[in-house]
Order: sequence, then C-alpha cells, then structure tokens
Amino acid sequence: MVMTKYIFVTGGVTSSLGKGIIAASLAKLLQARGYKVTIQKFDPYINIDPGTLNPYEHGECYVTEDGAETDLDLGHYERFLNVPTSQANNVTTGRIYQHVIQQEREGAYLGKTVQVIPHITDEIKRRMQLLGESGKYDIIITELGGTVGDIESLPFVEAVRQLRWELGANNSLVIHLTLVPYLAAAGELKTKPTQHSVKTLLEYGVQPDILVCRTEHKLSQEIRKKLAQFCNVNINAVVESIDASTIYDVPLLMLKENLDKTALTKLKLSNKNEPDLENWKNFLGKLKNPTSEVSIALVGKYVELPDAYKSIIEGFIHAGATNECKVKVSYIAAESVTKENVAEKLKGMDGVLVAPGFGERGLDGKLNAIQYVRENNIPFFGICLGMQCSVIEFGRNVLGLKDANSFEMDANTSNPVINLMEEQKNITNMGGTMRLGAYDCEIKKGTKAFAIYGKTKISERHRHRYEFNNDYLKQYEAAGMIASGFNPETGLVEIVELKNHPFFVAGQFHPELKSTVANPHPLFVSFVAAALANKKSK
Repeated sequence: MVMTKYIFVTGGVTSSLGKGIIAASLAKLLQARGYKVTIQKFDPYINIDPGTLNPYEHGECYVTEDGAETDLDLGHYERFLNVPTSQANNVTTGRIYQHVIQQEREGAYLGKTVQVIPHITDEIKRRMQLLGESGKYDIIITELGGTVGDIESLPFVEAVRQLRWELGANNSLVIHLTLVPYLAAAGELKTKPTQHSVKTLLEYGVQPDILVCRTEHKLSQEIRKKLAQFCNVNINAVVESIDASTIYDVPLLMLKENLDKTALTKLKLSNKNEPDLENWKNFLGKLKNPTSEVSIALVGKYVELPDAYKSIIEGFIHAGATNECKVKVSYIAAESVTKENVAEKLKGMDGVLVAPGFGERGLDGKLNAIQYVRENNIPFFGICLGMQCSVIEFGRNVLGLKDANSFEMDANTSNPVINLMEEQKNITNMGGTMRLGAYDCEIKKGTKAFAIYGKTKISERHRHRYEFNNDYLKQYEAAGMIASGFNPETGLVEIVELKNHPFFVAGQFHPELKSTVANPHPLFVSFVAAALANKKSK
C-alpha cells in the first residue's frame, strides 16, 4: 500500500495572508494531476468549534455534510476541490484538550502526569493522520491556523516537528506562507520579516521546504536568491504569490510558479501528468468577461464584516459566471431599513437576498425589505432566517396575524408561525445542538423549486433551531404562499415560494454551502437569472 504523504502549511509575519487559498490552490493543482487530495484545518483557539462564535469574531461558520460547525476555510477547500469535507477536516485546541481531559478522567493514562508533551501533541498527531489512515487519499494538506510565534500555536508546530521525524524523509513537507512587504519610502521590497519568521520556525525545530511569499510587487531574482540563502531553501522553492484580482486566479498563478511540481518533487511523487484545468479556465473566462451586470442587495445584520457571508458571496460569483454577468452585491444593514426608507434603500436593486442570522436584532428591517419586494415584484431569495422572516411578514401583512412571529423572537406570541421543534424545547446547551448538516428534501412537481432543481429529491445543509409551524400550513397555502419542499421524515417545511410573483423563493437550509466552481448552486443561478430578467424588463 502506497503511504499517504503530508503537506503542512504554516503562516508567518501577519495573519490573513491567505493560507486557506494557497492550501486550496495547491490541492486543486494536485487533484488536476490525478492525485486524491484533502485539506484539513487545525485552529489554535480554545472554542470546541466556531459554532458559538459571533460572526464578527471569525467570519461565517461553515457547516459540513455530516453536521460539523467548522472554520470558513473549509468552504474554500470545498469550492476549489468540489469534494465534501467532514468533522475530521477541522480540529481546534478546544477539541484536542477536551478529548485528552476526558481520557484522563476515564483513567486512560494510568495515573501518569498529563502534559502538553507528549499527551496533547500525541493527540494532535493522531488527528493529523486520521484522514490519511482512511486509505482514501494520496496527499493530506494540513493548514495550521494562526501565525508562527503565537503562544497558542506552539503545540501544533511541535506536533508537526515530531510527525515529520516519525514519517521519515520524502513523506512530508512544510510550506511557510509569509509576507514580503513593500516600503514606499525606501522604494523596495523587504525580506527581513520573512527571515525573522523562518528563524522563529527554526527555533521550534521545523525547517520550511517551500516559501510562498505574499507580495504586492514582483519578486526579483535577487530577492528570491536572498530569501533562499537566509532561509535555507532552494531558490526554486521561493514562490511568489502576488495579489490577484480574484481568489480563483491563485491556482493558475501557483501553476506558473511551479508550486505543485516543487511539492511533488520533494515528496518523490510523479509530476508527469500535466494538470487538467480546462473547466477551471472556462469558469475564469466567464467570470472575467461578463456581458451584463446585476445589482443585488444583501440585507443582513453582520454586513460590516463581509466574511460573515463568505459562502453567499462566493455562491453569487459562481452563479454570475454561469449567467455571464457580474453580480454587484450591496450590503444593507437590516437595522437601518424602515418602512419610510425601504424604497430608497432598495432603489436600483434588481434582486434582494435576506441573509441568515440569529436573534432579534434587525428583524423589523428584514420584514420591511421583504414586504417591499413582495409587493413590488422584485426577485427575492431568503436563506434560513431569511425564509422564516418571509413567513412572518406574510403572516402579518397578508393573513392579518398581526403578532405573527418566531418563538425565538417572542415566546409569548399567540401566533408562533415559526416554532421550536419539540425535541429542542428542553435544550440549554448552545453548542452543536441545532439541526445541523445534510437533510433530505422532497420537492413538489409544478413548483418554482422543481423548475429550479429539475428533480424531486434533493439534499441540503442546515444550521438552525426553529421551524415553520405546520399548524398554519393550510392557511398560508390558501393565501398563495406554497410550501414546495418538505423533509420526508419529519414533514417539516424546507422551501416556501409565492405563486404569483416573478421570483420569491426561500429555503430553511443554507444552499450557499454547496455551491462550488464545478457545480454552481441552482438556487443562486436561478435567482441571478431572475434579477437579470428584472433588470431587462425595467
């Protein structure tokens, strides 16, 4: 049996350099050469997972097929590779310590003193190799969150040092992503931050094999030579990662820099097959040469941080390329939308998406936006809470249920059109207790949802606690709001739509989590097409 090879991606100098994009781009190139690859993210924070984190802290929480609440970088991995990730692809310090402490409580360490080395590092190494031991992959890429030199990253770097020694020569490599800043006053690129970062890594006993240098200006041969000399790497292993107009350019830029070839050579793997990137290039061609443009409003409560809606924005990029149009997204803070200013706020918009979220803040603004688009025949797309808001708005303004609300917002409402599932009512623990991950949905024929998906059986990912209250279903359907998708096991409503509206579709699930470059999500594609049609009809 061929041994799985391991690639570790570390970051230095500053955070937010794009380790996730570099990891995903390298994985894409290796995949395009015929290798079976997956990527995992090890995060140094003590939360068990990002599920309880405010989006302002860490961007969106990305949910996998098996219901794991994970880091948003896993979204990049899936969008690039078109392969689902799982619980095993994201591990935090919190999860590591939780497991070790649980083992200690059960007496698994036979009375030994439990320490960072070997117990924590052993558990990190075990988790790093789990996917490799499945036999499904040739190469496992592991991205280490944070920046080298952070206290919390130390056990992970130490685990990498030990694991590299255990795996033996040519079975692993370390890619260090670093910054080569340009000092305008001096008029030159500076290598010193990278030298210091590599020196810190060397102090921990880890020698990087490849340097990927984020830069705003091209790296001269002289600078590459200097970096190679001071950081103990081959000159051909100093890779330039220049700022790109879109993250989807990065695989081609890395191909040009031979990142994949250099990695395969160091791992003693064949690089004979040239990567097949035809479909990727076609996508980029459409993305960069749109024939039209649409304006879409994203109404949400975390709009100051676009990363809170990362997968939605990427979903629009994929759908825009499919429709050969540029999707211009305008972020509108839900709290700022009133009955008086809604027409002004949504002026010039070809479509409106009401975004997911938790809690009461911004609810009225979302309801005002939905009422406006419903009454003015503007294409509308609701996701999760956006779907629940469309139900509340319809209940209040069409059915005349003036106090229609979600049990989440008002536990005393006499019309809880969105209610808590029976099994959720006694839960006090917030982490990982929602309806999470992939659930089946059956779509009724003859509906907009059926026209969009083209089939009756679909599966979509969820992350929510409250549901459409089926006690009101007949009332809603009689008035024109159709439940077009149901979960077959529970009978819970998954999709609602309006009969007499150009495009008014809302899902209880998160379709953005399944949109990839290779498979743009049909709901996003159809919504953008409807926005385009709306623009042309003006």
